[in-house]
Amino acid sequence: MAVIMRFVQRFQADKRKQFMDLEKEFARLEREGTLTPGLRMAPIAAREPGNTLIWEAKFDDLASAERALKALNASANHQQLLAQQIPYFQDAWVEFYEVLEF
Repeated sequence: MAVIMRFVQRFQADKRKQFMDLEKEFARLEREGTLTPGLRMAPIAAREPGNTLIWEAKFDDLASAERALKALNASANHQQLLAQQIPYFQDAWVEFYEVLEF
């Protein structure tokens, strides 16, 4: 069963530039192969407000998604950037979705 893991991060709207500058560093680590690559999205017309960043990636199964999450938590590079970004957070959560294959 394929799974989508999604991080939803709502940030202070007046800190968008600072938040996104740090997000670019996360993307750089993904390109270098240090972190799991994912797709980043910002709402245009959606339930979530414009000061939201959504990152998501598809995994073969829930166990693979959980391993990727544990690897993020174990990554010193990720933790260092996250510590810089957290002050800009208003809310953040992780979601897991089953990919339905009808």
